[in-house]
Amino acid sequence: MSSLRAATFFCFLFTLLSLEFVSPWMNFNSYVSKKRTDLKKRCPNVRAVRNFDLESMMGFWYVVQYYASTEELPEYACMQSNFAFSAEDQHITMNFSYIFAEDPLREKLQGNITWIIPDFEAPAHWMHTEDIYEGIYNTYVIDTDYKSWSLIMHCAEKKKSPRYLSALLLSREPQLGDNVINFLREKLPRYEIDLSFMFPINQTCHNLMESVNDDPLAYILNEEKKKGKDVKFILKT
Repeated sequence: MSSLRAATFFCFLFTLLSLEFVSPWMNFNSYVSKKRTDLKKRCPNVRAVRNFDLESMMGFWYVVQYYASTEELPEYACMQSNFAFSAEDQHITMNFSYIFAEDPLREKLQGNITWIIPDFEAPAHWMHTEDIYEGIYNTYVIDTDYKSWSLIMHCAEKKKSPRYLSALLLSREPQLGDNVINFLREKLPRYEIDLSFMFPINQTCHNLMESVNDDPLAYILNEEKKKGKDVKFILKT
């Protein structure tokens, strides 16, 4: 076999092997090469859940799945939220926390969102009080059973760019049954949400670093002490 023919043969063989191993990975991670179809200009028309009980919705929730029109890869873990309603100022506040999934220090980040209820005849529709978009930023409770699961959606329009659209699938427990998850996910495509970009949120959330100001070594030592372990370090100079 000539050197040219041999080179051609091995190039062809390498291509076949590459397709054999890479193709299943690409199928499993379809979002890597998938073109988004959900970058619309206007927010969809949403009908929030009827006969909504605001008080029963309040309290602690795990975010078990997350969608955002600005996210193309799963980036978050340990995302959790706590809702509270203030009768004094008629505001709803959500305090939330999360970590970046690839953060080796597992630093816990926190934030909050505040809403008003524009019409108490329709209490499942909330409006953001933060002035972060040019237009109105709406949140809707799409469905909930209050005790186990809930589905909420946010949308804001911007003049010269696609809308911002997001959805949170919430659970009172760290995990939610597949049948319930599928039931709730099926409600989203009607609002032009591409489910291939709705990602699960890992809720294995032990030993989170509470602040970026924490010393990583001291943090590790403290966690090991809590477990009653003796930790030895060998310093090299």
